[in-house]
Formats: sequence, structure tokens, C-alpha cells
Amino acid sequence: MTMIQIIVLAIVQGITEFLPISSSGHLAAVPHLMDWPDQGLDLDIAVHVGTLGAVCLYFWRDLWGMLKALFKPLRKDNKPYIYLLFYLIIATIPVAAAGFFGKHLVEQYTRSLPIIAWTTLGFAVLLFIADKISMTVNRLEHLNIVKAFIIGLFQVLALIPGVSRAGITMTAARFLGFERAEAARFSMLLSIPTIIGAGLLAGRDILAKGDPFLTETALMAAGLAFITALMAIAVLMSWLKRSTFTPFVVYRLALGGGLLYLIYS
Repeated sequence: MTMIQIIVLAIVQGITEFLPISSSGHLAAVPHLMDWPDQGLDLDIAVHVGTLGAVCLYFWRDLWGMLKALFKPLRKDNKPYIYLLFYLIIATIPVAAAGFFGKHLVEQYTRSLPIIAWTTLGFAVLLFIADKISMTVNRLEHLNIVKAFIIGLFQVLALIPGVSRAGITMTAARFLGFERAEAARFSMLLSIPTIIGAGLLAGRDILAKGDPFLTETALMAAGLAFITALMAIAVLMSWLKRSTFTPFVVYRLALGGGLLYLIYS
């Protein structure tokens, strides 16, 4: 793997991870479009770990609140954070189970360009429908165990490249009536346990292979992804406080349509 490939993949991951446009779809599509060998799921997860640092830094207040609440759960001002932590755990259970048992199936059968193209298109339409027909009345304090589990079930679909973990969880939250910025906030917080779990599995595989170059590559890619992801999160949160998901839908439609043209022309 060349240095330019590592840099491109890390930047692509950092920009796309928390935008509802599918980072995994972009990571799987880049080798096809650039005529590079597929980097494999382990490197994909390594750059995801880089974005983990970015989301932890941006939402440090929520993380600090949940940490304090663990030690003093009975304090009244810690109650919202205890509930938030509980709902994040509930929402993580479906994808944790699916990822543990289905990692190799995902890597073997879903990283093709036609699948990426069709899922990019289909789930763009779903996001558009959710954003247009749903109410915008709920904040995270209105979250409950049923709503958290529903979002978690939707997240399982994100194991398929092109679906977008951020996109599908924001879609689910919008269908449930959450404000756009709040939907994004929960989606990003939900990425933390998901990426940690995937990162531990990938880290185990990388260490088991005993390849120093792969380890260095993963660390470098993670660092680059961290920087670009932090900027992308700030832009997204600022945008959703005053506007809709429509630009991301348009981008996905254009990307999916372009990929289909390349595939079938």
C-alpha cells in the first residue's frame, strides 16, 4: 500500500464518517475508482478508530457527564447522563451482535461497487423521506428504551457499505421525531461503543498477523482521519442547527447515479 493511498483513505474516512453519506461505501469505492487493491476491512476499521478520537473530543462534555454519573448515579443532575449511557448501551447491542458474528460475511460479500451504488441511492431516498415527513419535536431527554433499540436495529444495516452508519441512525431518529442536531448528536455518541468494538476486533487481527508495516499504516491512517473528522463534525453540527439533510441526499443521489453509470455504461 502506497503513502498516497493511505492519505487518501484517511482523509476520505475523516470527512465522511459522521456525515450521512457512508464512509464505508466511500472506502470500498475508492480502490475501484482509483484502480488500487482493496485495503481490506482491518484498515477501514483503523481509520474509523481515528475518527473515534475526534468524536470523543468534540462531545467531551457528554462523555464527562456520563463518567461522573457512573460514580454518583443518585445525584439529580446526573440522572440525564445515566439514562443517556443506558440508551447508548441498548442501541449498541444489535450491531455488536451482528458485527461479531457477521464480520467475515460483510467483508466477503458486500464490498462490491454495485451494492455500494444501490445502497447509496436507496438510503438517500429513505433519509429524504424521514427528514421531510417527520416532526421535529424530540430532544435526547425524550429518548426511551424502545426508541433507542429501534435506532440500534437500524444501525445493523450500516454493516453493508453504502448504507451509512451515521445516515441510517439519523434516519431512524428523524422517523422518531428527533430534531436534526439531536439526531446527529445521538448518532455520533452511538458511534463510540460501535467503533471501540470494531477497533478491538481489528486490532486483535492486526496484532495476530504480526506485520509491522500494517501496524504503522493503521496508526498513520488513524491520525489523519482524526484531524479531518474533527473538522467535519464541527461543520455538520453547525449546519444541522439551521438547515436540513437535503444537501447530503443530493450528494448521495449524484454519487450513486455516477457509480451506476460507471458500472453499467
